Amino acid sequence: MGTPRTSLNIIFYEDRNFMGRHYECMSDCADMSSYMSRCHSCRVESGCFMVYDRPNYMRNQYFFRRGEYGDYMSMMGWRDCIRSCRMIPMYRGSYRMRIYERENFGGQMYELMDDCDSIMDRYRMSDCMSCHVMDGHWLMYEHPHYRGRMMYLRPGEYRSFREMGYGGMRFMSMRRIMDSWY
Repeated sequence: MGTPRTSLNIIFYEDRNFMGRHYECMSDCADMSSYMSRCHSCRVESGCFMVYDRPNYMRNQYFFRRGEYGDYMSMMGWRDCIRSCRMIPMYRGSYRMRIYERENFGGQMYELMDDCDSIMDRYRMSDCMSCHVMDGHWLMYEHPHYRGRMMYLRPGEYRSFREMGYGGMRFMSMRRIMDSWY
């Protein structure tokens, strides 16, 4: 029996159902075009990754955890294929994030330390336009109950979702990326 892998890795394939040329990735990759011209399936052998349909971690993003994604384009409704990916480091510790109603940390502020399936139901907050992630890694979703388009947030300040390219999108639920997902 071989030694189990301790690193995070994802394998991208040119064609659906793990066919064609492949590229194995164990870290962030800002532009996969130098490795392969297209990507239509992938297999996450360990870890969690965000994948993007544009280079440099731009536009639509989707969260992949350990598993097989033989035809992710149909599953997600994408017309474009994966062009970049970001590894989500394993994290064990406390989670803390402040969400704000307005850009630049303005308006109502609430502090989260656990998942929130609806900011409207929990806080009567109809919009979240900025946030500060103090601890942990989080996913923000466009709709309540962790549905719709998503955005990955690691520790840092996010002063304006609009300026980040999410102008027409509202974030209505948040979820911690837990070590049990790996």
